[in-house]
Amino acid sequence: MPHIHSAVLLDTARRALAAAGASDTMARLTAHALVQADLQGLASHGVTRVPAYAAHLRNGRADGSAEPQVLHEHGAVLLIDARQGLAYPACQLAVQRGIALARQQGVAFAAIANSHHFGAAAHHLQPVAEAGMVGLALGNAPAAMPAWGGKRPLFGTNPIAAAFPRPGHDPLLIDLSLSAVARGKLVVAAREGRSIPPGWALDAQGQPTTDPKAGLAGSMVPAGGVKGTMLALMVDLLVATLTGSHFGFEADSLLDDEGRPPRLGQVFLIIDPAALAGGAVYASRIECLVQTMLEEEGVRLPGAQRLARQREATTVELPDALWHKLQALASAAPAEQASSSPH
Repeated sequence: MPHIHSAVLLDTARRALAAAGASDTMARLTAHALVQADLQGLASHGVTRVPAYAAHLRNGRADGSAEPQVLHEHGAVLLIDARQGLAYPACQLAVQRGIALARQQGVAFAAIANSHHFGAAAHHLQPVAEAGMVGLALGNAPAAMPAWGGKRPLFGTNPIAAAFPRPGHDPLLIDLSLSAVARGKLVVAAREGRSIPPGWALDAQGQPTTDPKAGLAGSMVPAGGVKGTMLALMVDLLVATLTGSHFGFEADSLLDDEGRPPRLGQVFLIIDPAALAGGAVYASRIECLVQTMLEEEGVRLPGAQRLARQREATTVELPDALWHKLQALASAAPAEQASSSPH
């Protein structure tokens, strides 16, 4: 498999998205997020997503010309319409405005409607941590897990993430899906012809499977059993009812090239420690916990490995087929943006 320099991969991914109809800003922000995920070792949320994103842009499932718009702002609450574009410009706007609001109000709740897949959730929180603030991110996804006791996929894997700054150190970054593993890992395994471990997925008949394709046609196993299902329900309620976005069962699969715009939702909660016990107290207490954790051999801080890998990595190893596909997409004729349903 070829090792592609990050700068070359970034330019190729950007050109592939632009050729599919994404605006300069959308293509740049999306490519950056995906390459950063690859550099951090998160291949399931890296440039492997470019072919699907490009197909969605060409087929009207995502609007490449969309510019996110602030719909409502009241006190510390902000609602942004992604206007059915790829999620990354709307997420950047939500986080930037959210940080500014939190400086004024002490806290901000920035929500996004009419959105798309938002990649590795913790990526969006790194600017929050750099601003010295605590951040939470929640997003829903097309149905992949049943309600507890059921078989029909109803809730998405619904990722949640958190960032806790540490003055003078990397932040703690917590990033997880509410299925046993991220669904993107099945996508990668299916593409590479590998089996998956037991306990990751169920087939369409609700039986355990080690075939990733059967798992993708079936459902994901929730993390922690009923607890993971309840958390997925909470995320769907928070991001769909408060923004007017689709529930997971209302959104067509992101794995399909054709279909309706997914109209998913995301929310970001941003908290300024200075507004509560104070920045010095916050820094002292988090270091107390971190140092206590590190007293035990083998304990690793969440996010430490991925951030260290990002700093050290200069290349990304890609399957030949994926690299050839990205190059072909980057060289394709520019797409005329397909019409999508009204916002």
